[in-house]
Formats: sequence, structure tokens, C-alpha cells
Amino acid sequence: MDMQYQLKADGYYLYDMNEKPSAITGERRFKLKTDTVAIAFDSYTGKVHEHGTPTRIHSWAINTRRRLRAAGALDIANDIVVISGPLPVEEINKCLKTEGYVQTLFKRLGSLPNARLGHQAPADPLLRKKTVFGKTMNFFRKTT
Repeated sequence: MDMQYQLKADGYYLYDMNEKPSAITGERRFKLKTDTVAIAFDSYTGKVHEHGTPTRIHSWAINTRRRLRAAGALDIANDIVVISGPLPVEEINKCLKTEGYVQTLFKRLGSLPNARLGHQAPADPLLRKKTVFGKTMNFFRKTT
């Protein structure tokens, strides 16, 4: 199966690109629709284990870690990592196609643009930009 996510106005849609589009609509049937995407992977090998809705993927990771620890495989259980959020669809699809790419994505998480809002994360952790009435304004978080 050649799975691919597409970002539309109301969320992420997962399609099997090997399926033929409908003769009537020209669209493929989607396998999944979600607001955000989660990816569970092995931090040592970079192998993607599961992807989909954050609730299901986090639940899968918790249960898998529990089973592995019960079987005595602590190292393998501790290597399972889950990332989720409004990730850029191109990056998600690269993770599905390229073995080990998810490790690169994991290292770059802080600098990736928010796919839903379409802007880059600010370099200064105290600086936050917000659009108010069509104007972009800078806000600083108060540190105490």
C-alpha cells in the first residue's frame, strides 16, 4: 500500500494511492480523517511503527511499552517515541516513504512550521507573534 496524507481545510486525510479514484467524483476514498497526526517510531532504528489519530497512537504506544517491559525488553520499550501535532504534510509523507526519515523530523520539530496555521515557529522562545485584526503583533511571554 502506498499511503499518503493530504491536508485539507478540515483536517488531514489518509489515502491509499494504489486505489483507483471514483469514476464519478474523481476522488479516492479516504482511510482516515483527523485533526492532527501522530507517528510512533523506534528512536534507535527510525522505523515507523504506527501513524494516525493521536489518541489511538498514544494508546498503542502505552500498551506496547507495557507488554515489552513485562517481557523484559526494557530497551526496546524505551525506544518507542510518539510525535504528534499539526505537522507539515510533506514531512509526514516523507516519514512514511523513507525509512529513518522520522529521526530527522524528530530533531527538527522545534523549527518546523505549524501546518494548520501556516507560519514558522519563532526563534526566540519568549517571542510569540499573533495576528490581531489583520496585523501581526509581537508578544513576549512573562518570565518569573
